[in-house]
Amino acid sequence: MAGAASVSAMSDAVDRDEPAHRGTPPAPEGIDAERVTAWFAANVPGVRPPLEFSLITGGHSNLTFEVRDAAGRRWVLRRPPLGHVLETAHDMRREFRVISALGATRVPVPPAVGLCEDESVNGAPFYVMDFVEGLVVRDPGVAGQLTIEERKSVSDSLVEVLAAIHAVDVDEVGLGDLGRREGYIERQLNRWYKQWNQSKTRELEAIDEVYSLLSSSVPDQGPATIVHGDYRLDNCIVRDGRVVAVLDWEICTLGDPLADVGLLMVYWGDPSSGAPTVPGAPTSVEGFASRGELLERYSKVSGRSVDGIDYYVAFGYWKLACIVEGVYARYLAGAMGKRADGDFSPFKMYVEAMADAALKSARQVLG
Repeated sequence: MAGAASVSAMSDAVDRDEPAHRGTPPAPEGIDAERVTAWFAANVPGVRPPLEFSLITGGHSNLTFEVRDAAGRRWVLRRPPLGHVLETAHDMRREFRVISALGATRVPVPPAVGLCEDESVNGAPFYVMDFVEGLVVRDPGVAGQLTIEERKSVSDSLVEVLAAIHAVDVDEVGLGDLGRREGYIERQLNRWYKQWNQSKTRELEAIDEVYSLLSSSVPDQGPATIVHGDYRLDNCIVRDGRVVAVLDWEICTLGDPLADVGLLMVYWGDPSSGAPTVPGAPTSVEGFASRGELLERYSKVSGRSVDGIDYYVAFGYWKLACIVEGVYARYLAGAMGKRADGDFSPFKMYVEAMADAALKSARQVLG
C-alpha cells in the first residue's frame, strides 16, 4: 500500500474548488444558483441573497457544498453525484431524516435546515444543514494541528460518540423502520458485492474469494442498533479535542454495531499494531490511541463484547474496496463534477490494496 494516497487526499486533488468571496463567483457544477437561491429564500428564515456556493474539498461520494449569504451566514448543501447513482446509496431524504432524528439525542450532528425533493430546483434532491465550525482531520498534516493531548482526547471522544450512536433507541426517535434489523452482515455482503459487479472496472479475484469466505461464516448478530456505515475520524468535525458533529450518514441503516467498530479499525492508522491500514491515515501520527485501546474503551463505554472483531475488520477492508471501486468508476465517468481527465490511478491502487488486506485478514480469521 506504500505510495498510494488516502481516499480523502485523492478526492481533494480531484474535487478542489476553492471558495472565492469577492463579488459573486459562478456556481460550481452541480448547483443551479438561481433556483437554489430561490429555494433558500422560501425555506430558510433570515437568509440574505445573493448566495455564494463552493464545493467543499474531500468529498468523494455525495457532492457537498458550502453556501454563504450576504450576511456571512453559512450552511452546507448535500446532493447526489452527477450522473447515474446506485439504488439508495445517495438518498437525500434518508440522510436528512437521520440527522433530523438524531438532533434530539446525545449524538452530535449538524442541525438540519431543510430538504428539497423537487428535482426541478437543482436537477436532483438535496438537503441543507447548518455549518459547524471545527476541524476535519483528513490526513497526518491536519492531525499535526492538534496537540498531543487533543489527539488522545479526540480518540476517546470518537469512541464515546460511536457508543452513543449504538445506544440510540431507534423506536423512540422514529427510526425503527430505517432498515431490517436482522441479517445485517448477509445483506451488506450481498449489497456491496452487487455494487462491485455493477461498478467494477476490472476483475479482482480477491473480492470474489473474500465474499465467499465471509458469507460462509457470518457471526450471530445481537440486538440491532443504528449502524453509521462509514464511521471514521475524517467523517467527523472536531473542536477543542471533542467530536462536535458526525457527518456522512448516507449509508446509515439498522444492524450489527460491530460492523462500525471493525471499519473504524480499518481506518485507524496504528503503526504499533502491524495491521494493514488505509494509506495516509491521520491517526498514524503520535498521540492517538492504539487500536487495542480503542477496542477496550468501546467495550467499556458500550458494555458490548468485542470478541470476534477480526471478522468485522476483514469485512471492513472488503467493503471499503467495493465502495472505493464505485467512487473510481464514477470519477472515470465524470459523475463527480469534473471531467475524466485527471490521474485516477491512486484509486485503482487503493482498491487493490484494500482487497489484498481483506483477503489476508479473512484467511487469518476463517482459515
